Amino acid sequence: MHNAKKCLNKFLEKEIFTIQQFQYREEPPYKWSLKYFKKMEIGEWDSFCEKCLLEYSKKSLDSWKKSQV
Repeated sequence: MHNAKKCLNKFLEKEIFTIQQFQYREEPPYKWSLKYFKKMEIGEWDSFCEKCLLEYSKKSLDSWKKSQV
């Protein structure tokens, strides 16, 4: 998995993403996502490139689904 903090300088200003993007997903809830990323020492304002955002999105959704079983 990519480290969000290493994404700095890998994208143009318009291509910067943060975990705040995850507040628009239906599942998991945003508060759950914040806790999930905090465990990985990733804060709300850490930057992601698009590739990392998609990767973290999939992994967090998979983790959410497993926790709901």
